[in-house]
Amino acid sequence: MKKIFYSLLFCPGLLLAQEIDQAAIAKIRKEGMENSKVAEIAHQLTDVSGPRLTNSPGFQRAAEWSVSELKKWGLQNSRIEDWGEFGKGWQVEKSYLAMTKPYYMPFIAIPKAWTSGTAGPIKGEVVVVNIQNEEDLKKYADGKLSGKIVLVKGPADTDPTFKPDAVRYTTEDLDKMTNSQPFGPSNFTPEQAERMRTMRSFRSRVDSTMKAQKVSLELAGRAGKHGTFFTSNGASYKGDAPLAGPAFEMAPEHAGLVARLVESGIPVTLEAESQTSFFDKKLTTGNVIAEIPGTDPKLKDEIVMLGGHLDSWHSATGATDNAAGCTVMLEAVRILQASGLKPRRTIRIALWSGEEQGLHGSRNYVKNTFGDPQTMKLMPAHEKLSAYYNIDNGTGRIRGIYLQGNEGPRAIFEKWLAPFTDIIDHPTVTSRNTGGTDHQSFDALGLPGFQFIQDGIEYGSRTHHTNADTYERLVMDDLKQMAVVVASFVYNTAQLDQKIPRKELPKAKTAASVGR
Repeated sequence: MKKIFYSLLFCPGLLLAQEIDQAAIAKIRKEGMENSKVAEIAHQLTDVSGPRLTNSPGFQRAAEWSVSELKKWGLQNSRIEDWGEFGKGWQVEKSYLAMTKPYYMPFIAIPKAWTSGTAGPIKGEVVVVNIQNEEDLKKYADGKLSGKIVLVKGPADTDPTFKPDAVRYTTEDLDKMTNSQPFGPSNFTPEQAERMRTMRSFRSRVDSTMKAQKVSLELAGRAGKHGTFFTSNGASYKGDAPLAGPAFEMAPEHAGLVARLVESGIPVTLEAESQTSFFDKKLTTGNVIAEIPGTDPKLKDEIVMLGGHLDSWHSATGATDNAAGCTVMLEAVRILQASGLKPRRTIRIALWSGEEQGLHGSRNYVKNTFGDPQTMKLMPAHEKLSAYYNIDNGTGRIRGIYLQGNEGPRAIFEKWLAPFTDIIDHPTVTSRNTGGTDHQSFDALGLPGFQFIQDGIEYGSRTHHTNADTYERLVMDDLKQMAVVVASFVYNTAQLDQKIPRKELPKAKTAASVGR
């Protein structure tokens, strides 16, 4: 092991000496910038396919269209490859929520994912509950909420915004990313990550309490501003999970309106109707997979992968999260095919399912294909992968790449970014990791997995998991730039004499850590 690892550390100098095929890069640029199909691809994945919760009809439409299109472009082995059991699909069939007293006002709201419908229109006076901790929960354990429309009041920052929603990294931001922040497990501090876990767990217990109390309808204001709100799930998608009662998420401004009226002694009457469908005849699901076969007899069995997650949340059409990434990756392989390039290694694209519920598609693909990160029992294919490249940070253009703590390829990637300084301002290579995206499934098994640095644009403020994540939020020129850069990285990786350098293999998980 040690001998192999140290030999890899000395590869970068050899790889760096290998010249870039400038003619190939020129072909990639020309095809990607002059004949781009990103607008058409994005339209199909968002407007035509619709919301894409895993195992929903929308996800299936997007997956089948992608397989068909990849075949048309000439890729081989284009298919939906099952990885195992996910659970139930779900979609909204009808959604309506409005205040009728003290006056009429339609509300911005949508059912929580995997919740039941209302079984027809309902109407009633609202009870507002303020549940911030376990003691608050105990106050509502006596059945007093049974049959009520209940608004669970929550904290929401609805103050004016004095910063722009859409932002790009400055040179100072990128320098700080490179020089001041070391590699870590995610963009979140341990304290922030723990707060997020606690919040999710507590929110789940609140939902369970509402169900146990047999409320007529649960309402929850979510974080967001100006009519935008961040959505989530209200029940389990597992095949054997019990059905949850009807529940809506709503814009914080409308939740705040109801709460203020009720708390000032003014009764509020709401009317609502939701119809939802569950899809549980087939609980397994898969990823979209296709290949451009390698042409070098000695290297064609080795693989270069690129991908992004195809599933989305349900309150919009999942444009920046993550139709953008899938659009870029589809366009990248289309560019390579249309340019007539003949990669030495096989190039494999993957569009993942179940990412939003825990990287399920990529984690199971890695486990089924390369090895088990829990036991570190590796399969022969583990030695055949050179690298995996991922896009999942919105519509913003590429500004560089995260090394995920793997310093071996730094000089190589810096060389590959150099020809694009006209379309990448201040190209940056950082040791850091960008958080919970599918490249981490590869990294967990010691495989080189990378996410590109992207401008944030409106990702955190407007689009990520929100009811505003639609086609209009995509910046087509940024998608073009990304597709060209990704295609060049993938092609350069396929042409190298050696594979991309790796980190030392992770250790197998102990029995105690596996159970956490």
